[in-house]
Amino acid sequence: MIPQPSLTRRLLRGLVALPALAAVLAANRPIVVFAADRYHEFHISRASYKAAYGQWSTLPVPDGFKVNAIHAALLSTGKVLIIAGSGNNRKNFEAGSFRTILWDPAGDRFSLVPTPTDMFCAGHTFLADGKLLVAGGTKSYEVLPENIRHAAGVMKIKNESPDDGARNIAKNTVLVAPDGRRYATRADVTVPAATKMLHGGRTMVHAGEVEVWVDALQPGDAGVISRPAQYRFAGLSGMAARNVYGVADKITREKQEYGGDNTSYEFDPRTERYVRTGDLTDHRWYPTLAPLAGGNVLAVSGLDQFGRMLPGRNEVYLARDRRWAAAPRLTRTFPTYPALFLTRDERLFFSGSNAGYGSATEGRTPGLWNVRTNDFRPVPGLRDATMTETSASVLLPPAQRQRVMILGGGAVGDSPRSTARTAIADLSRPAPVYLPGPDLPHPTRYLSTVVLPDDTVLTSGGSAGYRGGPYRGRNRSDLLTAQIYDPYRNVFRTAAAPTVGRDYHSEALLLPDGRVVTLGSDPIYDRSGKNPGVFEQRVEIYSPPYLFRGARPAIVGGPDEVARGHTVSFGTWDADRIRTARLVRPGAVTHGTDVDQRSVALPIRRAPGGIMVQIPRERGLVPSGWYMLFVTDTRGIPSPATWVHVS
Repeated sequence: MIPQPSLTRRLLRGLVALPALAAVLAANRPIVVFAADRYHEFHISRASYKAAYGQWSTLPVPDGFKVNAIHAALLSTGKVLIIAGSGNNRKNFEAGSFRTILWDPAGDRFSLVPTPTDMFCAGHTFLADGKLLVAGGTKSYEVLPENIRHAAGVMKIKNESPDDGARNIAKNTVLVAPDGRRYATRADVTVPAATKMLHGGRTMVHAGEVEVWVDALQPGDAGVISRPAQYRFAGLSGMAARNVYGVADKITREKQEYGGDNTSYEFDPRTERYVRTGDLTDHRWYPTLAPLAGGNVLAVSGLDQFGRMLPGRNEVYLARDRRWAAAPRLTRTFPTYPALFLTRDERLFFSGSNAGYGSATEGRTPGLWNVRTNDFRPVPGLRDATMTETSASVLLPPAQRQRVMILGGGAVGDSPRSTARTAIADLSRPAPVYLPGPDLPHPTRYLSTVVLPDDTVLTSGGSAGYRGGPYRGRNRSDLLTAQIYDPYRNVFRTAAAPTVGRDYHSEALLLPDGRVVTLGSDPIYDRSGKNPGVFEQRVEIYSPPYLFRGARPAIVGGPDEVARGHTVSFGTWDADRIRTARLVRPGAVTHGTDVDQRSVALPIRRAPGGIMVQIPRERGLVPSGWYMLFVTDTRGIPSPATWVHVS
């Protein structure tokens, strides 16, 4: 069709006017952007918008209390413990500057907590009495090859004498290779005496041994040794030199990984102080501490003091004795920070989620682990099964349904690949399998997941690329998005968008008033994708839609202490409209791993002036400890929580 002349003239005039319009817009771009921002603020501040999507706000944190948040836990006092340790900052580590902050949401008050060791990348979980067990952390920082001036390696010092006692080897003690090259020990160590054992009627001597880093005294590649060798101590001769010596597989200028610590503490919410407990049997960096049904805690995975993956050596914290004991029968290997959920039948379910280090193949299969027999039964069916690193996992509410969801994740290592996949394993079935869930809006790593008291799950933040780095041409791939998952309808619905990007080293926690706090993030690059990133110290709080839909119900009385299997009464003036009651275990999160949070449904019946609720009997469903009790009305509006201790 040929345009009419009048229409042609109008089109030409419009084309002529376009450059002028573009020039006007360019000249007034700041005004246009300002107006757009003002309209956006107006739009998201409307009551109807907040009732549909919720609202984000920034928490004003005084300068003296801004930290690199690595770990966060909600205490039974309602305060949030924020652990930075050295905060992924080598200068802080070398200066012995370790930080922990307490934030009280009730009045937005902050305080400093003395932090005795570097808890950066430790493991933690709540004990039955409400104390937070914190174990492991950082013994040494990584050293990249370009920064290694002298070859180094792990040397095993042996003592073959059963009669001369233990040997104290001081830091900087020199050992000499067969060809005369010299190496110095990096730390003080004590080598146990050899032990005599009777074997087949003959006395056998087993050498005592200890490991220590050694550094070549010769610079550069001169100290590199690529094959196993035995080393003698400088200054020793005769029988002493024969009995005490060193052996090493190799001494190189390869990357030295982070080294794990073996210290362990209980943080007491009442005194607000760390209390030292017995040391771990293994040094651990990036471990998971998984609560067991009887009140003890299992520590799994991690890097040892020399940066090596622990090969399936796990251990148990005996809570009554406040000490750690090796668990040689539980020889299961996992990548670091594995997500392990306590199930109704007291097994541990490994969802597949993890935070990074470990074999690309060994130990990554999801499955149910019987911690009495060490039997492990894989749970198949996971799509994108090689992309579980830096994924999120959550025990969907209510916990009685025994359904675990895995969300997003990426390929092993610093791969830029990520996935939008979610999947759900129904552990109540005789032979559980992963079935597909709804995809996330974007491929996502480092996603935060928080169980809400209305049986939904908030998912927020994360990035499409490794540590917020470039993804498909984008300079910085942080995702300023949030979604709320409905486990009954199996759908995501859009939530209000956060303004702060969250990727590696970020956390999110449910607060007793029903809000969600998000903090941390450690991007590898800045927004340009070229310069190093800066740790995010801003804190944002999300108020879900249920906080904008009318008056909230309230719990006005009831016991602080309840027992499994018992029925207890709680006062409320809103009994006629109460629909559900939930016990929500407080979260303790790091590196996207939170094995504590769970929401347990309580059967209810109305009573004069309140409600009666029944606490389930199974300790695998309701582990002993402190919980937030929420009641939700017929409009889906939850009460503020009251704290209840379950025993």
